[in-house]
Amino acid sequence: MGRILGRYLLRFALLLALGSLAIFGLLRVVPGNPAEVALGVTATEDAVAELSAQMGTDRPLPEQYARWVMGMLRGDFGASLSSGQPIGPLLLDRGAVSLILCGCALALSLGIAVLLGLASTRRPWGGIIAALSQVGIAVPSFLAAIALVAVFSLRLGWFPANGWVPPGQDVTGFFSRLVLPVLALTAVQAAILTRYVRSALLEVMHQDFLRTAYATGQSRARALLDHGLRNAAVPVLTVTGLQLTSLIVGAVVIEKIFVIPGLGSLLLTAVNSRDLLMVQAIVMVLVLFVLLVNLAVDVTIVLIDPRLRATRGVIGETPPEGTPA
Repeated sequence: MGRILGRYLLRFALLLALGSLAIFGLLRVVPGNPAEVALGVTATEDAVAELSAQMGTDRPLPEQYARWVMGMLRGDFGASLSSGQPIGPLLLDRGAVSLILCGCALALSLGIAVLLGLASTRRPWGGIIAALSQVGIAVPSFLAAIALVAVFSLRLGWFPANGWVPPGQDVTGFFSRLVLPVLALTAVQAAILTRYVRSALLEVMHQDFLRTAYATGQSRARALLDHGLRNAAVPVLTVTGLQLTSLIVGAVVIEKIFVIPGLGSLLLTAVNSRDLLMVQAIVMVLVLFVLLVNLAVDVTIVLIDPRLRATRGVIGETPPEGTPA
C-alpha cells in the first residue's frame, strides 16, 4: 500500500507542476502588459515601467515562474490588478463558497445515483430510469437552473431566486439559497452517474460471487448491498473523478445565474477586467482541487478493492474476473 500511495503522490506532484507550467505559459501568450492593464490606457511609459518592476513582469520568464511558485507556497498570490486587494484572502472566501456548492452537489448526485441505480436493476424501473437519466444528461445545467427558478422561485415562491447568505449569519437563509443551485448542478451529474451505477450493477449481477450469495439464501437486495455495491464502486468512483471537471465548469455558470460569490463568478469578473494575476491564481486553485479529488478517488479505490493491492497494485489493470472485492 505504501508503494502505491507513493506512486500516486509522485503523479500528483508531477501533474501539479505541469499544470502550473501550462497555466503560466498560456497566460503569458495573452497580449498586453499586466502593468498597463492595472494603470489603464492613460498611463505613461515611466509609470508602466515602474509598476512592471514592482510586479516582476519585466524579469525573465523562468525567474517570474519561480517567484510565482515560491509565492504560492508561502500563501502569497499577489494583488489583484483591478482592485489592488490581496488575492489570497479572496480565494479563501470565494473558494469556501464554491466548495460548499460543489461538495453538496457531488454528494447529492452520488446518493441519487446509487438509489436509482439499485432501483433500475428491477423491472420495470430499469427502462424508466434509463430514459429519465438520458433526458437529464441532455439538459444543460443552466437550463435546469432557469427552469428551477421559474417554478420554485417565481411561481411557487418557495426559495429565493438568487443571492447568498453565509451559514454563520443565517442558517435558514443559507439553506434556502443553497437548494436551487445545488439541484441545478445535481440534475446533470446525477443522471450521468446513474447510468454508470446501473451499468456497473448489471455487470456485477452476473458474477459468480453474487450467484453464490443467492445460493446461501441472501435476498437479491441484501446481496447487492453487501457485495454488489462494493464491487460496482470502482468504475463509479473513477467516473466521478472524471466528472469533477464538468461539475466545476457547471458551477461557474450556476454561480453567475444565482449571483453566488464563489470562485466561478470571481473568475468571470477577472476575465472581463483582464486581471491576469487573478485568473492565474484561480485556475491554479481549481487545478489543485481537481487533482486532490482524483488523488482521493484513486486511494479510495485501492482501499475498497483489495485485489488491486494483492495482485498488481496498480489501478487501471484488469483484476481477475469474477472475484469479489
